[in-house]
Amino acid sequence: MTVGSDAATPPELRAADLGARLRELRKAAHISASELARRLDISVSAVSQIERGAMQPSVTRLIAICEVLGVPLADVFEVDDRTATIPRGHPEHYLLSRAGSSAPVVLADGVIFRRLSPAHSGDVDFFESTYPPGATASEARHLVSHQGYEVGTVTSGVLTIEFETERVSLGAGDSISFPCDTPHLLSNEGLVPAVATWLIVHA
Repeated sequence: MTVGSDAATPPELRAADLGARLRELRKAAHISASELARRLDISVSAVSQIERGAMQPSVTRLIAICEVLGVPLADVFEVDDRTATIPRGHPEHYLLSRAGSSAPVVLADGVIFRRLSPAHSGDVDFFESTYPPGATASEARHLVSHQGYEVGTVTSGVLTIEFETERVSLGAGDSISFPCDTPHLLSNEGLVPAVATWLIVHA
């Protein structure tokens, strides 16, 4: 039996909702705002602004927050009960997520993250990123590193990845993989949005 859906992509997660979710994750990790600020090397005021939705974190800041809190990037996204789990023992055991079950997250510079995995995937983050023209992953354009191993494929536009010794431009259909602890910076220097799918393995 084929099970279909015509559900549309949901509205983007508002900055205030993203901030509230990050605050909820911080409290669940039993980490104070001042401790989070210290470990991120930012001010407590900046943490407060992010959690109140007055400031949108950059891509690199969001990843750093998740690392400090010890949660996968997937935990940031809101997921409703349209994500279905078929019980074990069923002849067709699988996880299913309908379009509209996870709201995209808008970050600094208008970068949009959309979760693609149908459910929490443990040590794997699978998502789509959209970088508007001129957008960059880091506010100060500093090369950054984080945990895991990254694999990405550009589906449209041109995405530039800057490493310490070279710059790589990826067009539609191009793929790349590298250890996340290799200093790098993603940006879109083109005139149209750059869209890519990413798999980050943390194990």
